[in-house]
Amino acid sequence: MIAALRLLGQAAAYLVFAGLIFYGTSLGFTHFPADKALIKLSFTHGAARPTECRRRSAEELAKLAPNMRQPIDCARGRLPVVAEFIVDGQTLFSQSLPPTGLSHDGASRVYRSFVVAPGRHHLVLHLRDTPRDSGFDYSRTADVELAPQQNFVIDFRPEGDGFIFR
Repeated sequence: MIAALRLLGQAAAYLVFAGLIFYGTSLGFTHFPADKALIKLSFTHGAARPTECRRRSAEELAKLAPNMRQPIDCARGRLPVVAEFIVDGQTLFSQSLPPTGLSHDGASRVYRSFVVAPGRHHLVLHLRDTPRDSGFDYSRTADVELAPQQNFVIDFRPEGDGFIFR
């Protein structure tokens, strides 16, 4: 008798829980407004090293322990990546992205979302990953047509044109 009451109470608790979930999902919650579009700037990129790598001489290699005899000597660490994102002449993102990692030798990362009105937009993207003081190593401009609730993603790969639109 007690086992039957326990099972009945458990079934009632499950029904209440399932009812709450059904009610919550039927409220029509929208995560993103129907009259806006979303542009996401999202990439991971490792910039150049702060100094050039150099080849070790035979004498230098002989002085090192056998497990440390790498013929190329490169400084640890990377330069920051400088990225700029301009939409319709307005700068939405301009930042120097530091390298990750304990020794600052990892890739720089960015993940930013920008809510814009749907329609035609002129995008300008710039990226610098070398030790130069001004200018950019990669640039891309594009005119895109965004639909309401569209999720437009901008990625970066150094091969090819650099910036990728999805």
